[in-house]
Amino acid sequence: MTDVEHKTSDGTSPTSPRPADLAEHSRTGMGAPALQRAITDHLRYSVGRPAAALRPEHYYRALALAVRDRMQDRRVASTQTSLDLGRKVTCYLSAEFLMGPQLGNNLLNLGLEGAAKSALAAMGQSLDEVLACEPEPGLGNGGLGRLAACYLDSLATLERPAIGYGIRYEFGIFNQQIQDGWQIEKTDNWLVNGNPWEIAKPDVNYLVKWGGYAEHYTDETGNDRVRWVAGRLLKGVAYDTPIQGYGVNTCNVLTLWSARAVESFALEAFNTGDYYKAVEDEVTSETVTKVLYPNDEPEAGKRLRLLQQYFFVSCSLQHILHIMDDLADAGVGELAERFAVQLNDTHPSIAVAELMRLLVDERDLDWEDAWEITVATFGYTNHTLLPEALETWPLEMFGESLPRHLEIIYEINRRFLDEVRAKFPGDEARIRRMSLIGEDGGKKVRMAHLATVGSHAVNGVAALHSDLLKASVLKDFYEMWPERFSNKTNGVTPRRFLALANPGLRELLDRTIGEGWLTDMGRLRGLEPFVEDGAFRQQWRDVKRNNKARLARYIKQETGIDLNPNWLFDVQVKRIHEYKRQHLNVLHIVALYHRLKQNPGLSIPPRAFIFGGKAAPGYFMAKRIIKLINAVGETVNADPEVNKSLKVAFVPNFSVKNAHMIYPAANLSEQISTAGKEASGTGNMKFMINGALTIGTLDGANVEMREEVGDENFFVFGLTESEVEAVKAKGYRPADYIDGNDELRAVLDLIADGTFSHGDTEVFKPLVDNLRYDDPFLVCADYTSYVECQDRVSAAWLDGESWTKMSILNTARSGKFSSDRAIAEYCDDIWNVWPLTVKV
Repeated sequence: MTDVEHKTSDGTSPTSPRPADLAEHSRTGMGAPALQRAITDHLRYSVGRPAAALRPEHYYRALALAVRDRMQDRRVASTQTSLDLGRKVTCYLSAEFLMGPQLGNNLLNLGLEGAAKSALAAMGQSLDEVLACEPEPGLGNGGLGRLAACYLDSLATLERPAIGYGIRYEFGIFNQQIQDGWQIEKTDNWLVNGNPWEIAKPDVNYLVKWGGYAEHYTDETGNDRVRWVAGRLLKGVAYDTPIQGYGVNTCNVLTLWSARAVESFALEAFNTGDYYKAVEDEVTSETVTKVLYPNDEPEAGKRLRLLQQYFFVSCSLQHILHIMDDLADAGVGELAERFAVQLNDTHPSIAVAELMRLLVDERDLDWEDAWEITVATFGYTNHTLLPEALETWPLEMFGESLPRHLEIIYEINRRFLDEVRAKFPGDEARIRRMSLIGEDGGKKVRMAHLATVGSHAVNGVAALHSDLLKASVLKDFYEMWPERFSNKTNGVTPRRFLALANPGLRELLDRTIGEGWLTDMGRLRGLEPFVEDGAFRQQWRDVKRNNKARLARYIKQETGIDLNPNWLFDVQVKRIHEYKRQHLNVLHIVALYHRLKQNPGLSIPPRAFIFGGKAAPGYFMAKRIIKLINAVGETVNADPEVNKSLKVAFVPNFSVKNAHMIYPAANLSEQISTAGKEASGTGNMKFMINGALTIGTLDGANVEMREEVGDENFFVFGLTESEVEAVKAKGYRPADYIDGNDELRAVLDLIADGTFSHGDTEVFKPLVDNLRYDDPFLVCADYTSYVECQDRVSAAWLDGESWTKMSILNTARSGKFSSDRAIAEYCDDIWNVWPLTVKV
């Protein structure tokens, strides 16, 4: 036999074509025989392993490459169609794209799931086993990056031409391990075995400058000009990943930039024996795209993060202008008619100054013309109300790193503040608040201000968030340009987070209301008549229990903790942060523990508390919260008086991959942030579409979710945003709430006295002291309301039929929270990017 001419389960050779198979080409055919031939070809020519050495991961790579071939066919057709017709394209600039495993998603979108299963089975392989081999791409961290990935999926599915632009991080943020209850960060080397989805484009590369100085001179026509004399040059190289729409031919692209040295090897240094200097520039340059979110506590980390942001923005804008010049045959004056460039939060906001530099310094446009093009081209999405998350850069560092851009920002600011003075004469306080240069705590460049001034459209990501944006952090800008502001509530893709993650529910939905819900989630309303159907409710419960059993097996494998699928699964998975208040959840667990220890005969509905999420490596308090969750879990799980009713599990290394198991298994979704702090949330939506009930504050998109599903199907608690502000205004004292609640005081005492830390009274002292004496996110103020609401949850869970009805209605009424709806609003209201049918 040749390398891959091994026998399949039926005794035949996968490389032996049958006459009927030859109708479809192995690169493009959509049937199982053609796909099988494609896998065989890639095993031979791409993977290059002998038959005896083939393992499931090799079949994964071969199948991925075969699927990519089919996507590329559509990708080329999509690009050519857009260029031929001169259609406008969305360019989505994001520092993160949390793509998740792509093979299953691409098989679903291409309609190849059945063919892949058959093809692999004929080769003696299991599709599920092959899918499990795919690593998680380390291109994002939390909701920001996952939203960007959902939006790329929806843009392609809605047949809207689009390019995603970001950074090809060699290492992800980190792999999280839990040791003795503590988070331990391990290197996420996700590219160690390559990435079959990407196509390197070494000929698509751009020079990026850094440091140096701005040189002013007079050109041959007597005009004042500026050239940027760089202190350092590096090169950005493109890697393209095709993004396939569901059930359509449209295949867009995600272009990620990798940093390289301009000259990767200094031969002269090598020849003189200086081997280190020979490769020094290469090593230094490639550091730029080495890791997602370098620790920005030391100045070196801050400077590297600024370089990362500028690097990918500069490459992306140069690429867009290259398309204008060389492919679209359009003048730069048409930029805003051909491209809509969206800034996903403040990370890419340096694009405003960079486009001005490219137009004024390198294209010789007048300032006024360049500014008109810039504002018309950009849109800006704000994702936070937290002041510390509104990015600023120290003026000195910014000027040393980007000297020409600082000059441009000063000029933008001068002209902008003249506009402000004309509209609001004599209001110098407003001038200080709106300036692009902040003065508090040292001079800083305010990137959110730059993005707002340089964009024709600014939006928040939930109705409440957008209202608060206009009333607080961007209030002055809203008063200046109310027409620029709108709301675009976030959404999630039902393809990944329902169809792919929850195949049992997908099958039930298809049988009950047809398959159209996958591209029109409004059709889920068709479930409502089945709420009163007892047989349907039983099928619904069967699906949920199977999902819970699947998750329980995974948690047992990862942590050794046994969970009973018949218990209520109470889940909180998200980035660990004080404002998301995982510690409020833990206080409730300790309260239940305390009740059971005080009264061993007490009967409470059995509940499994499931947590997951990463804390930033330098975030002291968040890492203490992870330790507390695990410490409480260790005590609760080992106590026979308690563990017959309570269990606690922390799922390590929360990711898109294990989220596929977690969201479908949840009965209760914890969305308990301090009101006014969460911009939107998207995890809340993923739980909802999978039939989980929500316990939450009226924060972010929770408000709209409750409106959609009905008050009676949502467990609401806590202070509202306006009440939070009122409490703070009066001078918040957590001691007032602790002194007024015996249980809360006892709970804090249990944590402080070492009950959950083997007698160590120091380990949780910072956390307890923070709650007792500061409590910036009002955990103590909301404790009583939260615990009372949790008692209502327990009572509701005891009525299984009623709970099932509420679960069905959560899915049935989740249609608003599809990313398809959100993207249609962006395209129609902001970008003016219209559907384009692609033929192959």
